Amino acid sequence: MKKRSLLARPVVTLLTCMTLVAPAIAGCTAAEPSQQQERVLRLGTLYGSNDDSYFRQQYTDVFEVLNDNITIEIVPAIDQTEYQYYDYTQKEQPEQPDQLESVKKMLTGDNPVDIIIGDVSTMKSLVQENMLKQLDPLIAEDKFDTSDIVPTVLDGIKDIGDNSIYALTPTFSSSALFYNKAIFQKAGVEPPVDGSTWDDIFDKARRVTSGEGKDQIYGISLNQWGSDAFYDAQTYAAPLQLRTYDDKAEKMTVDNDSWEKVWSTISKLSRDKILAGQDAMNNNSGSPEEFNPFQGNLFMEGRAAMVIADYGYVTRLINDNKYAEKNEKFNPIDWDVVTPPVHQEKPGVGGNVYLSNLMAINSSAQNPDDAWEFIKFLNGEEWAKIRARSSYELVSRKSYIKPKEGLDYNIGAFYTLKPTPPVNMNQYQLYQKMPNLWQVDQVGQKYFKQVMDNKKTPKEALAEWQKEGNEMLLKLQKDPKASFEDKLQ
Repeated sequence: MKKRSLLARPVVTLLTCMTLVAPAIAGCTAAEPSQQQERVLRLGTLYGSNDDSYFRQQYTDVFEVLNDNITIEIVPAIDQTEYQYYDYTQKEQPEQPDQLESVKKMLTGDNPVDIIIGDVSTMKSLVQENMLKQLDPLIAEDKFDTSDIVPTVLDGIKDIGDNSIYALTPTFSSSALFYNKAIFQKAGVEPPVDGSTWDDIFDKARRVTSGEGKDQIYGISLNQWGSDAFYDAQTYAAPLQLRTYDDKAEKMTVDNDSWEKVWSTISKLSRDKILAGQDAMNNNSGSPEEFNPFQGNLFMEGRAAMVIADYGYVTRLINDNKYAEKNEKFNPIDWDVVTPPVHQEKPGVGGNVYLSNLMAINSSAQNPDDAWEFIKFLNGEEWAKIRARSSYELVSRKSYIKPKEGLDYNIGAFYTLKPTPPVNMNQYQLYQKMPNLWQVDQVGQKYFKQVMDNKKTPKEALAEWQKEGNEMLLKLQKDPKASFEDKLQ
């Protein structure tokens, strides 16, 4: 591989003149223009529009300034500009192009993109079709350090390529279990710890639950906003990789003991008001006339002892606590985090890790050398140092993951567990082919409500959902645009 020293100026010096949130550079003296040949680096994204300023601020501006002989072009597989003016109140909706096929077109042809930035599902499909360049040889040749990449992230990357590396990502997002220290202390219950099983957490949730109506304290919420118990069941089942239907959406897979246990567990917790759901949102803690900036935020209101939330929730809690400290009507929350619960049969697995900014080199790239330099830079230490200040994502380099604002909380809870593998890599393609496939889940929600209302046992409801769902799937195979509005009543 031909070596080039592209990063001619140190990033730290550049940052005195440039920030990630400003596309323009002010007050800087430009260095002498490079004498190297002018080149173009083409980046492909899954979606985009005619305004790519935010993407450039986040990912390309610094690189272009450091390499003034390189111009970056951003090419979306699906340009959403043309869809933003459609009348979505109309029954007939425009048919959007197939995402994967659109990506493949970008990677081939007379002017293919050099880099593709996408998610796990897309990358795995492209690896299987030999459309991406393996990065392991490049990593070895340049002695690019991957030892500091969070193991959970690296494991997720290697899963894409059968233990080989085809992409890298500078950032990731994940969730953890937040808990209210005061509620546990008042109840005399030991707070949760890393690696706790769902059974452990639900037992603690039951023991700290108290009160009723507006004074109800729920043991746990599986979503920071509270959610329908049916979707809580999906969240609980995810690490077990339980499926609603098979890979081709031809046959239902819910009539079994595993799903029965999931529905039994979640429905009972919800009926017993251990698990916060939509009913919790209806029992507001303050009067309608009073301004409550924490309305609906059960954890910040002190009405949920535990909540599963993403990393961005840390920033919200910090800001909410600052507000509460200045307002005598509200109390700050003394909180900490632990890893999300795990199933006993899947120890160490359950991290809600999302790798949505994976960067890979097209096997047919016209400019593979610059593509690798770009990926190295975005995934290197200097970039991690810059992005470590992000409010909503974590950098992939462990050395730069620190608690915010000098606080002392268990930051490792966000990246300790192995990620939950997706149950169906073809889900997006299935929904494009059969746009009303979601209605199969809606029918399941109807049957789950019958369980909640004690009209059916979980076993009975799942058997009926399986039967009705199979009928719907059969119809969708014959008519991919079939609708089932009558079954949702």
